[in-house]
Amino acid sequence: MSEENAIKLFKCLADKSRLQILKSLALEDMYVERLAERLSLTPATISFHLKKLSEVGAVTSYRTQYYTMYSLCRDTFKVSILSILAEQSDEAEIQARREQEYRQKVLDAFFEYGKLKSIPAQRKKERIVLEEIIKAFEPGRIYSEREVNIIIADYNDDFCTIRRDMISEKLMNRDERGYWRENGAGNSAV
Repeated sequence: MSEENAIKLFKCLADKSRLQILKSLALEDMYVERLAERLSLTPATISFHLKKLSEVGAVTSYRTQYYTMYSLCRDTFKVSILSILAEQSDEAEIQARREQEYRQKVLDAFFEYGKLKSIPAQRKKERIVLEEIIKAFEPGRIYSEREVNIIIADYNDDFCTIRRDMISEKLMNRDERGYWRENGAGNSAV
């Protein structure tokens, strides 16, 4: 089910009368007058709601003798909410572009001629800055503390804070052998 269809269905289901109609149709197929009698609503109201439910694929109709019978489209309701959430969003490209624009805005604000002017106070912005600095480190290579400090000092003199923050943000790791860039570090979005 597409994101757009899911939204239409959820909006349609956000009505008590429509839910009562669906509950009745889950038990058996019915015609408008019978639904109206069962739910104490007018046939015109039932017809209005059935039209809305039909538009989103929740009910279907068929003719039998003198009546138009309505039945529940069970396949529509077999879709799990998790599968709807897993669908690619129509907005995914727009969101990715916005994130990239925000990221560039942060980098432009905090870097000047390749040097970090100041360490951002806001954690989200600091993460973006750290992800940019970590790109200077080769993946898979182990660095001594001195090498790490020299590389970071090319960006900012406060290499101790930046090194510590890279480790706490899990962009870099260390042990007795030295420091190394974590796999995938510097590749994430905002």
